[in-house]
Amino acid sequence: MAAAATAAAARRVPLRASPPAPASPETAKAPASIPTSSADSASPLRAAVAPSSGRRLPAPPLRCSSSSSEIPTPPSIGLLVEVEGVLADIYRFGNRQAFNVAFQSLGLDCANWTEPIYADLVRKARGDEERMLVLFFDRIGWPTSLPTSEKGSFIKSVLREKLKALEEFSACDSLPLRPGVEQFIDDALSEGVPVVILAAYGRNGEKISRSIAKKLGPERMSKIMIVGKDEVEGSFYGQLVLGKGVTSSLDEQLIREAQKAASAEKQRIAEEVASILKLSVDITASESSEKVIAALRAGSEYVGCDVQNCILVAGSQSGVLAAERIGMPCVVVRSRFTARAEFPSAKAVMDGFGGTDLTISKLLSKKWSQ
Repeated sequence: MAAAATAAAARRVPLRASPPAPASPETAKAPASIPTSSADSASPLRAAVAPSSGRRLPAPPLRCSSSSSEIPTPPSIGLLVEVEGVLADIYRFGNRQAFNVAFQSLGLDCANWTEPIYADLVRKARGDEERMLVLFFDRIGWPTSLPTSEKGSFIKSVLREKLKALEEFSACDSLPLRPGVEQFIDDALSEGVPVVILAAYGRNGEKISRSIAKKLGPERMSKIMIVGKDEVEGSFYGQLVLGKGVTSSLDEQLIREAQKAASAEKQRIAEEVASILKLSVDITASESSEKVIAALRAGSEYVGCDVQNCILVAGSQSGVLAAERIGMPCVVVRSRFTARAEFPSAKAVMDGFGGTDLTISKLLSKKWSQ
């Protein structure tokens, strides 16, 4: 009995841990490890974020609400700028000269477009370059060695040579920026207005648009955003509406069926709205129009504004019409190509930048956002 009592008393006496060994300078600086429960160590979330060294970093304090000062204030307006006709009057200093280079490279010595000839062709063909060439050669005569059946391929070869020449023009000083456009962009940035250059839908292609935009200089380029095809596809609009965000692992047939169903539903809604407003509607827009709309939507995302709080500075009818469709205010800067065109849906039509023409102060003073 005495032995059993002694053993029971021993079990009730708390054991004392041996004193810790003196810490080395290295271990003295390390924070003590925080004991964790078995539930914590089994958590996959904790396992995913645990440091590889085995030590756990102190968890940040939980916050029930965040201060309004930590949320960036969106800009009041965003500025979207087209390239062709706005950054550079490509129709005055590039297109005509590029056509003449193309004629020379193809041995068409009889073909030469002066400014009056070019302006007349632009007006009659409404800017359609294939039509311009057809009108011109119908007037002066087609190459005698060219069979009638090959006129189409001949026109395409001229346009290819013209595009190559224009690419060279756009990369050199032969194609200057429009007077005042650099100051216009500087003033916008000084006022805290984000600027996007739209390179996705230029008539002459994105490569030429980007070459022209580079003439703004590296300092300005570091402060603005260039929106081309990749940027459009990477935008929220591009991923969801254009279907660029769908992973390739999904069944392609299901994707096509889903897109058909979405298109049918969109048509049904449009017809209902049209019947209410007593309007006729055709929701099937051209591919080029959808491309412009996608670029404008993406541009508004990148500047951080709703479309109605962005202002498009346009030089083309396609940009003006697309802006009208999505409710984006638009200001037109005329070029040689659009000197006589009408833009009834634009908020204003200017002849250039600075002075009595387009300035940032004028944009900021107008209440164009809806």
